[in-house]
Amino acid sequence: MAEIEHRTLGTAGASVPVLGFGAWPIGGGLGRVDPADAIRTVRAAIDSGITLIDTAEGYRISESVIGEALQEGYREKCFLATKASFDFTPVGVRKALENSLRALRTDRVDLYQIHTWDLKIPVEESMEAMRGLQEQGKTRFVGVSNFLPEHMERAMKVCPIISNQVRYSMLFREIESGIIDFCVKHGIGIIVHSPLAKGLLTGRYTPESTFPPDDERSGFQDFKGSLFARHLLKATRLEEIAKEKGVSLVQLAIAWTLRLPVVSCTLVGAKSVLQMVEHLGAVGLTFTSAEENRIEEILASG
Repeated sequence: MAEIEHRTLGTAGASVPVLGFGAWPIGGGLGRVDPADAIRTVRAAIDSGITLIDTAEGYRISESVIGEALQEGYREKCFLATKASFDFTPVGVRKALENSLRALRTDRVDLYQIHTWDLKIPVEESMEAMRGLQEQGKTRFVGVSNFLPEHMERAMKVCPIISNQVRYSMLFREIESGIIDFCVKHGIGIIVHSPLAKGLLTGRYTPESTFPPDDERSGFQDFKGSLFARHLLKATRLEEIAKEKGVSLVQLAIAWTLRLPVVSCTLVGAKSVLQMVEHLGAVGLTFTSAEENRIEEILASG
């Protein structure tokens, strides 16, 4: 097993592992996870070097599960990140962090993020509150999530931001239209979420697969009908490349996001220790130009 590479989070942030633990799944967003299993998985991830732990106010029971997992000395071993998810007014942002700190059983986080932009709340007001929280020592760094270039530009005028957490995978590449270039230009590190496209790039599903009501995917069009089938066909073709490289489709998909230097960390949402171990196999995986061209051809197909 390769040692986990570290990259700087933006140009002014901390050194973090290229794999981070994304805690949406253990909060129950993709179906219930036994809290005891979740705690074991978080601790195993930290012990293996996946020390960036990312959660959010909006991740159901995730923060409280992580708060339990980080007892017995684990808090000091990790880089802890969370987000304000609902109310982006200054009062709402401050209150959200206080609630998160209680759930996480800590007095500060390493990275606090605004979960998304809100048309009703000026970005500047939210970021003013974030700057105040940083000045108070309740967060070491400030970041954003799902921000477009225009939102980042406005945010930067109020408070330094070191990261933007965004969706990116072989199947969903919206950030290639502007966000990547902006982050490179301004020294903002990208934290990738959903590198496996919420399971589409795992090889575990067929067009006949269905999802229970407590799984968010049950309401997503990408997991239904002809669109679901097209995604899975691409995944099957990508899996052929993975087999030739001696890795799993999961490992191929994670490593593909890390091919970009601006990506500081890719979050992997393990629900078990076994899944976490598989994710580790993506570390150090590189691509030849021929492989990248083949991947592009598959992704460009209908």
